[in-house]
Amino acid sequence: MKKSLYLFCVLAFIMSCQQTTEAPVTRSTTTTTESTTGYDAALAEACGADEYGMRQYVMAFLKRGPNRDRDSLAAANLQRAHLDNIGKLAEAGKLSLAGPFLDDGELRGIYIFNVTTLEEAKALTETDPAIQAGSLVLELHPWYGSAALMKVNELHIKVAKTPI
Repeated sequence: MKKSLYLFCVLAFIMSCQQTTEAPVTRSTTTTTESTTGYDAALAEACGADEYGMRQYVMAFLKRGPNRDRDSLAAANLQRAHLDNIGKLAEAGKLSLAGPFLDDGELRGIYIFNVTTLEEAKALTETDPAIQAGSLVLELHPWYGSAALMKVNELHIKVAKTPI
């Protein structure tokens, strides 16, 4: 089980990291504020940042569900399907971050969805085979966090030596 949890953690994080290609941004002038704070207007706009460098997301807390009794093969297959779904959501740009908690508590992991409504996030969570099977349940919350989180997937590709 610990091996599966570790695999989930690593794969969830890697799969939540999608690489995007963007043309380099060139600017010929900077304002005094930009030069003293490091503010990059083009990057802020690309990340959907407000004036504080923040944006809205929906955070999901994945919790232990009522239906967890499976043999090891069925559990491994369900885990693989769960991780594949995480990858699809990340590739679609809907999942900014995902990962498990490393203890064995009720909270199993988190998702941070790149959506602004609970309804959108709920629809995305319903695509997860582990949710469908009752192995996991979710608690959704609107969340206000750094818009720089939009670059995590792009950066993760550069630091992951071994893909899962």
